[in-house]
Amino acid sequence: MDMFADLAFYSVIIVIAVAILASAVKILREYERGVVFTLGRFTGVKGPGLILLIPYVQQMIRVDLRTRVLDVPSQDVISHDNVSVRVSAVIYFRVIDPEKSTIQVEDFMMATSQLAQTTLRSVLGKHDLDEMLAERDRLNSDIQEILDTQTDAWGIKVATVEIKHVDINESMIRAIARQAEAERERRAKVINAEGEQQAAAKLLEAAEILAKQPEAMQLRYLSTLNVIASEKTSTILFPFPMELGNLMAIKPK
Repeated sequence: MDMFADLAFYSVIIVIAVAILASAVKILREYERGVVFTLGRFTGVKGPGLILLIPYVQQMIRVDLRTRVLDVPSQDVISHDNVSVRVSAVIYFRVIDPEKSTIQVEDFMMATSQLAQTTLRSVLGKHDLDEMLAERDRLNSDIQEILDTQTDAWGIKVATVEIKHVDINESMIRAIARQAEAERERRAKVINAEGEQQAAAKLLEAAEILAKQPEAMQLRYLSTLNVIASEKTSTILFPFPMELGNLMAIKPK
């Protein structure tokens, strides 16, 4: 009976020892750090590798230093030119100061997400729809700089911000399509007008040259006759000088 009692006693001792040892020994991976508190007070950041703690006196909070991806939910934004759009984005950030990310903010993931949503609405609301569609790189950079500055107090480094989608309602899409079609028609008319203007200038220049050199006009007549003769046609047109017509129009007295 005493043997069984001793065995039970030692078993309890072993279990307690294993539990104490498990709470005292921690292993941190290369991308992890441990924020250590002793009797509730911050005493340092440890890791990576083997970490020894005083059981029930020291506690450790693990912090992952790898880059995290945060999807910003779609936000309703009113652009500077009063167009309603829905915008979504993605943020890449990481913890660079485990102490700040643990002590200065309760939940840095939630805090960063909320800050990203308000910043997205604030920045995009200052720009027109055309800028949202055509200048995403600049807008991404502006949002990233603002977020990086404001999250620095939390030990967070915002590396990249990417606007994923700018969604517009169907009526606005049709209006933009009509505007684009009108712009294409305007450009086509401008190009045609410029072509006609250049052609008119060339014709005027040629007319001035022919007027100054009558023999050039005769060469032009012969060239025209040569072209007509080379064609298979039963009708032949002869250029008729205006001077000859004027002479024939004079009645003899």
